[in-house]
Amino acid sequence: MTLDLFPEDDTDDDQTAESSVPECAEKKLFLLDGMALTYRAHFALVRSPRFTSGGVCTSAVFGVLNTVLDLIKREEPTHLAAAFDTSDPTARHEMFPEYKAQRDQMPEDIAIQLPLIDRLFEAMNITTIRRPGYEADDVIGTLAHQAADRGYKTWMVTPDKDYDQLVTDDIYVLKPGRKGGDAEIFGVQEVLDKWDIERVDQVIDILGLMGDASDNIPGVPGIGPKTAQKLIAKYGSIDNLYQNLDDLKGKQKQNIAEHRDQAAMSKRLVTIQLDVPHSVDIESLAWKSFDTEALKAFMIELEFDAIGKRVFGKTFSAASARAAVVREKRESEIQASLFDEPVGEKTIHDVPHQYMTIRTAEQRADLINRLKQQKSFCFDTETTSLDAREAIPLGISFCIEPHQAYYVVCPSDANEMQSMIDEFRPLFEDQSIEKVGHNLKYDMTLLRWHGIQVRGELFDTMLAHAMKEPEMRHGLDYLSTLYLGYRPIPTSDLIGPKGKDQINMRDVPIDQVAEYACEDADVTFQVASVLRSDLEQSETRDVCFNIEFPLVRVLVDMEYEGIRLDTEALGEYSDHLGGEIEDLQNKIFAATGHEFNIDSPKQLGVVLYEELQLEDNPKKTATGQYSTREAELERLANRHPIIADILDYRNARKLKSVYVDQLPLAVNSRTGRLHTRYDQIWTSTGRIQSNDPNLQTIPVRKQRGREIRAAFVPRDENHLLLSADYSQIELRVMAELSGDEAMQDAFRSGEDIHSVTASKVYKVELDEVTREMRDKAKTVNFGIIYGISGFGLQQRLNIPRSEANELIKNYFDKYPGVQQYIDQTIAFAKEHGYVATQSGRRRYIRDINSRNRTVVSAAERLAMNSPIQGTAADMLKLAMINVHRALRDGKFETKMLLSVHDEIVFDMLKSEQAAVMPVIEAAMKSAMPMSVPIVVEMGIGKNWLEAH
Repeated sequence: MTLDLFPEDDTDDDQTAESSVPECAEKKLFLLDGMALTYRAHFALVRSPRFTSGGVCTSAVFGVLNTVLDLIKREEPTHLAAAFDTSDPTARHEMFPEYKAQRDQMPEDIAIQLPLIDRLFEAMNITTIRRPGYEADDVIGTLAHQAADRGYKTWMVTPDKDYDQLVTDDIYVLKPGRKGGDAEIFGVQEVLDKWDIERVDQVIDILGLMGDASDNIPGVPGIGPKTAQKLIAKYGSIDNLYQNLDDLKGKQKQNIAEHRDQAAMSKRLVTIQLDVPHSVDIESLAWKSFDTEALKAFMIELEFDAIGKRVFGKTFSAASARAAVVREKRESEIQASLFDEPVGEKTIHDVPHQYMTIRTAEQRADLINRLKQQKSFCFDTETTSLDAREAIPLGISFCIEPHQAYYVVCPSDANEMQSMIDEFRPLFEDQSIEKVGHNLKYDMTLLRWHGIQVRGELFDTMLAHAMKEPEMRHGLDYLSTLYLGYRPIPTSDLIGPKGKDQINMRDVPIDQVAEYACEDADVTFQVASVLRSDLEQSETRDVCFNIEFPLVRVLVDMEYEGIRLDTEALGEYSDHLGGEIEDLQNKIFAATGHEFNIDSPKQLGVVLYEELQLEDNPKKTATGQYSTREAELERLANRHPIIADILDYRNARKLKSVYVDQLPLAVNSRTGRLHTRYDQIWTSTGRIQSNDPNLQTIPVRKQRGREIRAAFVPRDENHLLLSADYSQIELRVMAELSGDEAMQDAFRSGEDIHSVTASKVYKVELDEVTREMRDKAKTVNFGIIYGISGFGLQQRLNIPRSEANELIKNYFDKYPGVQQYIDQTIAFAKEHGYVATQSGRRRYIRDINSRNRTVVSAAERLAMNSPIQGTAADMLKLAMINVHRALRDGKFETKMLLSVHDEIVFDMLKSEQAAVMPVIEAAMKSAMPMSVPIVVEMGIGKNWLEAH
């Protein structure tokens, strides 16, 4: 049930609640900070968000469900409730209008999920509480202290540090663990230790002094968390600090003295209220179990297959388990082809093996000599970190035959360790020896940052399996169980489960690390043997050996090079954007006649639809608020000038906070350059993905976003940035795959493809095509690739449905080969369950034969588009391999730095310009031979903006 809490009369609710509480041995109340847990869950999966087959984002619901299930299992609560913030202003807003004013608008994906989370709690029989005018922490603080008075032990479940101020002998903070790790529980002593203070209430003084940027609480300028803690630890409180101002010196004294009122206000802002009026009977929060049928139906609806099976067993709905059934069937087929009878899981204790630890120079020399005689060897590194650029090597394991492996121990001294690794340089750089590994890019990156470039052919078991069985998991332990019937030593056996007590691999005894590392190399070697045999007979052989394996070395070198960032220019641009944001804010306020929180969807909706009345029947979100999403505002752009200003304001705010202010923080302190990380199997289309930071999402459609590229600059005055970009590559791929003569002739003629399409669909001569016709034809050209419908085209172009349908009909009349390609591709997918690129990369289309027409339509769009996108992705990867090889063979100093969409960016030595540009262009054009001409557009400049 949901309680929208308003005090209806002067009834003594506390007395009523107390009289209804039965006597029991232990009452354990858990109060969930609903919004904090929702945000935490959503952003924990922001790099790999979860969607239903219908396209509904479920990351937050999935994370909250996991958190609560884990909580129930571990803590066995007797009482449960979840408190949520509301959009109504609070007393804090009245005290300080700028409170939380800088916060970005709630992401649409989170807003959409809030009603789902309410339904989740309802199905779990967990009461949700909202109190207009109060925040969730105020509601939780009030209930926790009232519950303590009634003999309850209370746990406040939240990642928010502010709750530490509420802890007593009967009230605790429970911070959920991440990725399955243990939760952290803070009682009085833990809070005192954490903040290094004597009294819990001093947390409020520390928070008040330091402020909170996320809530726009100012605090005292120049006083950060550490300084605030030291001051309160010494003086006990803010009040006492001001009574001892003469003890302070310099700028610190001046700042504190000048901001006395601000410090006092900030303390009031961070103080959680304990007197929220409510009508909650605490005993009514008693929890026994969830509503089985409701929760099961909810999980089926959101396609939570794995959790459903965990909670309800293997009988969990055929509908929700269909994907798991497919995977299990394939696992059975694989194991049946490998083993004569069902296999159990063997472990290291069941299989004879010989693992040797190599410690001395003589032993290393013997091992190197033996490895040099091999055509191939498997290796794996053990390190202190998952970040290969920062990791310290602990050792390297090698394997050249099953059940026999070697672990070379690295010295702890940095110089000795580097000298030892250098002994293996000739071996790793031997072009004639194949190197085998699992996720080789990590190991090769580690060695690259220690001066060693791994050469020779590569075989990566993770990539091989991802190409061969893209629907399955690709972790080494999983592959070992699947292909060998063998379960390796879990990492947790060495360093413990994830959580605060987990240790570093460097702290594990060497003998244990050696056995673990040798086993990894041994298992990888054996899995590689099985996969190699399969690949030789597989249609995915080419994509592995010609694309993915060779690309590893290219990505390692690109990541290592990095790119120079002009942080000073970004700083100036940040100030410029700040001014623009302020000007736009003032224009918006002037248009409305009053100030309001532009970042609040609710307040903005009221302004647009109630005050300005821009729409008679405005759209609303799932939460009942007026929709202010970008697409909706763009539709209303001609109704009032304020819309353009609001869109500009949002654009400037996002650019400043997400890119301009964040990119400088990603510059590596050792190199002074920005090093992104590329993933090869991140996307289902085959495109590589940039992360930490993601350079592929920098906006380029508007000038304001393009300015960010101006901060990416050459390494020095002797270089320029060179951009080489495939022109209209997906359209050219569609022309190639469809075999449509008219489309191919258009490209061969060298005419503008959008103008040619416009002349065909509008049935006019080429010289009669207007700019408007061309723009609409461009939308049709690219829309067809993604399966656009008449309705979609109508929305995109803001034209009548009849005109949109006519454009699509004329398109297929003039390009009949495209329609034939679409029909044949969908038919193939329905028969085989997958589609493939020209190189053999597969994408399985799970719902292509669903009975749900909406689901099938989405699956058909994937089926027709995936070979086009995937082939374009393969072409770019082949181009990167070709260019990398050409630069090396030509002994050029020009370096490949970035790959963004269909573009490659280089640090080009000025003196090499005339020689290197034709080499790069030729390497890109010849990457994947096609009958359709491939065009590479090239540009140079003093920054990325000029070059692109």
